[in-house]
Amino acid sequence: MHTVWKGAISFGLVHVPVKMFTATEDKDVHFRSIHKACGTPISNVRTCIHCDKEVGLDEIAKGFEYEKGKFVLFNEEEIEALKPESARVIQILDFVDLTDIDPLYYQKAYYLSPDMSGAGAYSLLVEAIKQTGKIGIAKISIRSKSSLAAIRVIDNCLCMETMHYPDEIRSLTQVPNLPEQANINEKELQMAKMLIEQLSEKFDPEKYTDDYRIAMLDAIQHKIAGQSVDIVSTPDTARSNVIDLMAALQASLEAAQAPPPATTPRTKRKSTPKKTKEIS
Repeated sequence: MHTVWKGAISFGLVHVPVKMFTATEDKDVHFRSIHKACGTPISNVRTCIHCDKEVGLDEIAKGFEYEKGKFVLFNEEEIEALKPESARVIQILDFVDLTDIDPLYYQKAYYLSPDMSGAGAYSLLVEAIKQTGKIGIAKISIRSKSSLAAIRVIDNCLCMETMHYPDEIRSLTQVPNLPEQANINEKELQMAKMLIEQLSEKFDPEKYTDDYRIAMLDAIQHKIAGQSVDIVSTPDTARSNVIDLMAALQASLEAAQAPPPATTPRTKRKSTPKKTKEIS
């Protein structure tokens, strides 16, 4: 894995030298814009509409728009000088219970490994966090972005998850159409709780797959082989606003209690060969 940050975890007067690695990876299917006429990728060119010319990277500064059409400019040296001490230190401020943090605050996950001769201090912090059941709340700066972070343990590895600051979380008052007062039918509530219990099980991440990505990769292989891709019309899912909740809950409970259907071999879909156009 590629090291994305080097520094130290600091709690009290203890410093633990660490390296940081991204814990997740992007597996989305990414497309490029292609000119249909000749099959050439379209380039994104930086241009100045005032000078009507292409602009090189060495001619570009960072600017903040403080009024419409007015910018204050910063060069890289000025931005570097403003970086806080946490640019090289993950400073743990507090230790809290994991259940105290709403998942809404989490951003991106990283793995931390011991650096240089810090294996002893690293192992000490891992074991201390394990035995207390706490997680550390820290401050860190990565790529000019200051973030809160949660430091916890997965197996024998320290894991850090960057977090939003409270003022970055939008207020619930901005969410439209939230019911002010709940008017719940007691029978419907009991059935809903029964359905939740029926569908409850231990979390197993391996059972969940990205069906859209799998279908897209399959379609890409068909295209490469010069075959057509089946186009299925989307069913009309429009429904009446009036829903018989009791009937829906009852049907859901019956479906959840029914044994799973026997699996049948998946048939290959038929595809029509199609001539491919060579791109030089």
